[in-house]
Amino acid sequence: MKNKKDSENFLNLVLTKNDFFRSETSESGEVTIFVENKGFFNFLMQKLLNKPRFSQVHLEKFGSFIWSKIDGKKNVEQLGKDVSECFGEKAEPLYPRLTMYLKMLMRYEFVRKA
Repeated sequence: MKNKKDSENFLNLVLTKNDFFRSETSESGEVTIFVENKGFFNFLMQKLLNKPRFSQVHLEKFGSFIWSKIDGKKNVEQLGKDVSECFGEKAEPLYPRLTMYLKMLMRYEFVRKA
């Protein structure tokens, strides 16, 4: 079980987008992240089965908003305040939900520590 100090430390964490991934924002504000399928197996599947070179990860409204706010300057606590201002009660429970979402983005290496 994580203690309160670990949570406080995470709130101070500043994240930046990984330049390895390309992203696009639609007119409606939804973000799509493009992940290149690399490696020998993927190369074979692309040639033999006409599989795409890039996979697309579509972020929903909440995720797209967070993605747009990650700039390498704001910490997690500041991101949470932005989310709260935009979504209000819909974002609750704010910090547990935000923390889980950001850790998922970190696990897939879409974002990293600044």
